[in-house]
Amino acid sequence: MLDSIKSLARQYAGDIINTRRHLHAHPELSFLEHNTARYVADQLKAIGITPQEGVANTGLVALIEGTKSGSNTGSRVVGLRADMDALPILEANDVPYKSTVDGVMHACGHDVHTASLLGVARILHVLRDQFDGTVKLVFQPGEEKAPGGASLMIKEGVLENPAPVSMIGQHVAPNVPVGKIGFREGMYMASTDELYLTVRGKGGHAAMPDNLVDPVLIASHIIVALQQVISRNRPPASPSVLSFGRFIADGVTNVIPNEVTIQGTFRCMNEEWRAEGKRRMVKLAEGIAEAMGGSCEFTIMDGYPFLKNHPELTRRVRAQATEYMGPENIVDLDLWMAGEDFAFYSQVVDSCFYRLGTRNEARGIVSGVHTPTFDVDESALEIGAGLMSWLAVQELSV
Repeated sequence: MLDSIKSLARQYAGDIINTRRHLHAHPELSFLEHNTARYVADQLKAIGITPQEGVANTGLVALIEGTKSGSNTGSRVVGLRADMDALPILEANDVPYKSTVDGVMHACGHDVHTASLLGVARILHVLRDQFDGTVKLVFQPGEEKAPGGASLMIKEGVLENPAPVSMIGQHVAPNVPVGKIGFREGMYMASTDELYLTVRGKGGHAAMPDNLVDPVLIASHIIVALQQVISRNRPPASPSVLSFGRFIADGVTNVIPNEVTIQGTFRCMNEEWRAEGKRRMVKLAEGIAEAMGGSCEFTIMDGYPFLKNHPELTRRVRAQATEYMGPENIVDLDLWMAGEDFAFYSQVVDSCFYRLGTRNEARGIVSGVHTPTFDVDESALEIGAGLMSWLAVQELSV
C-alpha cells in the first residue's frame, strides 16, 4: 500500500500543483469561499466522488468508502481536514500564479491544504478496493475569522453520520525545510480571545489636568496592571500571552480626549485558566477605572480554544509518518502561541495536527505566513497528499 500511495502521489503531483496554483490565483476571504467551494465540488465530482455541499454555507464534506471486504457496515471512520479561506493581504510575489484578487492572498497556505486534500481524494478513490473503513474529507471555510468555520461545521454535524474516531489535519510550516514533517504531542497551539476596552473620563485642556478625568492615564494604568494577571495569577506551568496592539487616544499635544480605545489578545493553553484569566482582567480594569474616577467598558470576543494533540494518536501518526518519510525527516515542534480553529475538533474528538515543511532557503522561499511574500516549495504538495493518504489508511486499520 505504501508504494502504491507514493506512486500515485508522484503521478498526480502535477495535477495537485496546478490545483494549488488555481486556488492561489483565485483567493476568497473567510466565509466568502463560494467559487472555491464550487471548484472543489467540481474536482471531487470529476474524480467520481459526490460531496455534501453547503455545510456551514461554503463548506463541503465527502466520503471515500473502502471496499476491500465488500461491506463498509460498522467500519472505522477517520476525518481529514483542509481549510479554504484566504487573507486580506496584497500579494507582493512575482509568480505566474499570483493572486488575481486585489488585496486578497493565500498567505497562510490554505491553498496547499485544499489542493493536498483533493490529492488525497484522487489517491484513495483509486485505492478504495485495498482498504476497509471510511475516510471523511472535510473542506472547511473560515479558519481565519471568528467564530471559525470548524465550530460551525461541528454544529452542523460534521463529526456525525458517520462519526470519525479521529481527526487529522496538516498545516504548512515555512520554518521547517521542505521534505520534513513536524509533530508535537499534547498542547500545541493557544486559545485566541480578542479584547476590546473603552476607557472613559472627562477630557479637556491638557494644561488643566485638575479639571479633568484623564482617560489616557487611566488606560495606561490598566494596560500595565493587566500584565500582573499573567505574572501573578497564571498557573506557572500554563503558557500565556497578553498583548495589546492598538491604543487610540484621539487628542493632540494640548487636548486630552474623553475616551481611549484599546484592543489586544489573550492566549493560553488551559481552558480553566482561560476563563479565570478573562474574569480577573475585566474585574481589575473596571476597578482601576472606577478608582481613578472614570469607567471602563471591557468586551471580550471569545476566539478558538487551545489545540491539543491527542498523545496516543499523535505517537501513532508520527510512527506512521516515520515509515512513510524516514526518521531523518521527522522533527519535533515547539509550543506555538498562534491560534488555529482545528482546535475545535481537538476539543471533541481525538485529533492530530502536524506541520508540513515548505521552506527552501536555496530558492528564497523563507517568508512567514500572513506576509505579502509568503510562498511554498511546491514539492511539498506531493508529500502532503501522499502522506495524508497513508496516515488515513493506516488509521483505518488500527
